[in-house]
Amino acid sequence: MSASTTTAPVVLTAKALLLDMDGTIVNSDAVVERCWRDWAVSHGLDPQEALKVVHGRQGYATMALLLPQRPMEINYAENTVMLARETADTEGVVPVAGAPEFMASVTALPHALVTSADEALATARMAAASLPLPDVRVTAESVQASKPDPEGFLKGAAELGVDPADCIVFEDSAAGIAAGRAAGMRVIGIGPRAAAHAPTAHVPDLTSVEVTPAEDGSIRLTLAARG
Repeated sequence: MSASTTTAPVVLTAKALLLDMDGTIVNSDAVVERCWRDWAVSHGLDPQEALKVVHGRQGYATMALLLPQRPMEINYAENTVMLARETADTEGVVPVAGAPEFMASVTALPHALVTSADEALATARMAAASLPLPDVRVTAESVQASKPDPEGFLKGAAELGVDPADCIVFEDSAAGIAAGRAAGMRVIGIGPRAAAHAPTAHVPDLTSVEVTPAEDGSIRLTLAARG
């Protein structure tokens, strides 16, 4: 006789939430894939291979992985051009499922945006997705090293005045999940890319996440059960 099994909800508590943008609260895959396919083809690279490593990193870091013999100053210059193109192209940029409700639920709670986008790109994509831009933001201009380096997440925790161990990261990419773990933080993986990279917990999208303030001032996250 067979019986269906149901997994109990996962409940986590934190003092602050650190949110990646692309793939986590904003679905910008259409733009990212348009821009990076063109770049890869123009450099004689396989676009599919390029798209395997582009998510989560700053553009210059992706270029360095794909063209390891090329001088970094060329990567920085081309990344400036790429950022301008991505900022101007918002066609197909939409919120991840559940993101509007999720962002509304964290408005009064300690949280920060920690993204590999620069300020202009983050502003453009959050506006295109009709999502509020958090007051605390760690963007490309704020750090010396791209994810998977933990610098961005550690800086976000410091700006919020919260110990890294008391932060929970929301991420979708291998580079982002590695950065969160390297920062000593728990990581909730969002979406299909995240599942293979050992986040602390994984959900298909933000409709599966309930955020409530706890009486002690901490943040309670309930991740929906899947049967």
